[in-house]
Amino acid sequence: MDQFTLNLIVVGATFALYIGIAIWARAGSTSEFYAAGRGVHPVVNGMATGADWMSAASFISMAGIISFGGYNTSAYLMGWTGGYVLLAMLIAPYLRKFGKFTVPEFIGDRFYSQTARTVAVICLIVASLTYVIGQMTGVGVAFSRFLEVDKTTGLLIGATIVFFYAVIGGMKGITYTQVAQYVVLITAYTIPAIFISLKLTGNPVPPLGLFADAKSTGLPLLETLNGMLADLGFAEYTKQSDTTLNMFLFTVSLMIGTAGLPHVIVRFFTVPTVADARSSAGWALVFIALLYLTAPAVAAMARVNLIDTFYPNGTTSEAIALEAIENDENLDWVRNWEQTGLLGFEDKNGDGLIQYNGSADNELTVNRDIITLANPEIANLPGWVIALVAAGGLAAALSTAAGLLMAISSAVSHDLIKSQINPSISEKGELLSARIAMGVAILVATYLGMNPPGFAAQTVALAFGLAASSIFPALMMGIFSKRVNNKGAVAGMLAGLGVTVVYIFLHKGWFFIPGTASFDDSNPLLLSIKSTSFGAIGAAINFAVAYVVSNATDEPPVEIQELVESIRVPRGAGGAVDH
Repeated sequence: MDQFTLNLIVVGATFALYIGIAIWARAGSTSEFYAAGRGVHPVVNGMATGADWMSAASFISMAGIISFGGYNTSAYLMGWTGGYVLLAMLIAPYLRKFGKFTVPEFIGDRFYSQTARTVAVICLIVASLTYVIGQMTGVGVAFSRFLEVDKTTGLLIGATIVFFYAVIGGMKGITYTQVAQYVVLITAYTIPAIFISLKLTGNPVPPLGLFADAKSTGLPLLETLNGMLADLGFAEYTKQSDTTLNMFLFTVSLMIGTAGLPHVIVRFFTVPTVADARSSAGWALVFIALLYLTAPAVAAMARVNLIDTFYPNGTTSEAIALEAIENDENLDWVRNWEQTGLLGFEDKNGDGLIQYNGSADNELTVNRDIITLANPEIANLPGWVIALVAAGGLAAALSTAAGLLMAISSAVSHDLIKSQINPSISEKGELLSARIAMGVAILVATYLGMNPPGFAAQTVALAFGLAASSIFPALMMGIFSKRVNNKGAVAGMLAGLGVTVVYIFLHKGWFFIPGTASFDDSNPLLLSIKSTSFGAIGAAINFAVAYVVSNATDEPPVEIQELVESIRVPRGAGGAVDH
């Protein structure tokens, strides 16, 4: 059976499973659509949260970013995992105790202001749409190779599938679909990693293989990789070249952005009690760790395999011949990825060889987003493994896209239409408006996904910065400060979001339109702070503005201060109620 047919069978079977689950778990009420009826078991919710969390950025792009960035990009691992701990400990249980459906609903009630709720909706939509762009980028990359279509067609196929099972199923359908997607993606990620770790180091556990000796040299794998890169003129894999300031701010931005992501927070509204919210957070961390412990090994081993492919006799010998790339069946993957436009090679000096090095004479270009997907092909693993990775990559991208679209649609239908525009709308009408909002969000995200501002992980990092600068401070002050009032919260969110959006647009182009940027992340506007790291600065501005404005205006009403006190009492949960 040829690879294309095998891809179709495996990917098609997983999609059929997702759509079947969506139909089986179709939401019939607003409670089921927004919060899955609050009846999800903590272990099931933990697995669904894992799938929601491990997006295209984690599955498809993160290993590629680390593979080429080495130590400098390790902040992706530290920020995203550390941020989840913040979310689980400082935010999720308290919001579940509050008992509402959405993050803007909490902000609106806590800060006793419809304006605050509306601003929170705007912050949520801006961050979530930016995040969805990264997911759609991953969908396009995966489909472009494994279904042998162009990236635009891949985006359209993925958007159609997301629309079907997310719009029909709501949170209830998405929850159980994400459980299936987690099983697919974690299996697809770990099996190739085990194969490759065995091949390179003889150790079947990838995280241990990363620190084992390479079979080819007898030296530690990372030391071997450092030597290979040094021979080719690249920076050493384990050497820091980025500034400590930028790395610190980037890590903080990812951490607090994680804790402010609405599509992850809303997962904790689906369990029956506060204790279940804490339990599901613990389970989610276990499920997430399975991938995040494996990712550094995948990254390093993929770089070794890539170099070995283009220097089959060692980095001190000649590079691979152009003729071999064009005719060797073991290098079909090079030609296949070249057709997608995500990998390119050119014999610039006419010597018949394709040099891969860190100089201006480099003759190979590789899009970071293809590394995880191409890794099994580079290592010449069996066809079924390649097809499984295709299914896993698509599961990761589609699961998170569905969660984000759910957050957007809930904010529009529940926090704008139901709460402010048409309070008398029927439950049926509210569901319809939610599904229409989700459909519009899919169209916008698909369009923006055709021209993303960076690799999938970089685009997602921008979304984390936006969430860090706008939503996270409002949640923290709403839970832990009785002094911050509605005027302070609104001023803080607008200031944090506004300054971060402007900084990002200055570096990535206004509304991500190519050619409109005034600065570049290699030469940023402020010190060494890149656009992906500015969320931490935006958050500090949010906190500062909120406290200054709050202290210059009236204290919150007594009943609001009592509400804040009651949220922090570690007992009771109740249903969704009006405070």
